[in-house]
Amino acid sequence: SSAFPSQYLRAADLQDRPVRVVMDHVVLEEIGSEQKPILYFRDKEKGLVLNKTNAGLIAAMYGPEVNDWTGKRITLYATVVSAFGKEQEAIRVRPTPPATPEPVKESK
Repeated sequence: SSAFPSQYLRAADLQDRPVRVVMDHVVLEEIGSEQKPILYFRDKEKGLVLNKTNAGLIAAMYGPEVNDWTGKRITLYATVVSAFGKEQEAIRVRPTPPATPEPVKESK
């Protein structure tokens, strides 16, 4: 990946380890001849091109309104998927527990 750098996050950028991130904002950017949603993170340079799979996973976790995703945590990880007739690495998302656990409320 160092021979062909990308302005967007790729599976190789994760270096075979899960990466916890805090979502910042989503913008539409032109990639080729299409407008695609790009998810940017706090304290990270590159954004993630959102495909339907990852957008749906995040929406299931935090709701369909992308503005509600700001400040929420997710974990990015690389996995092998079958796409376009071949096996290739892709980035997927999963929920990340809060940094500090919520206090347990005592029942009376």
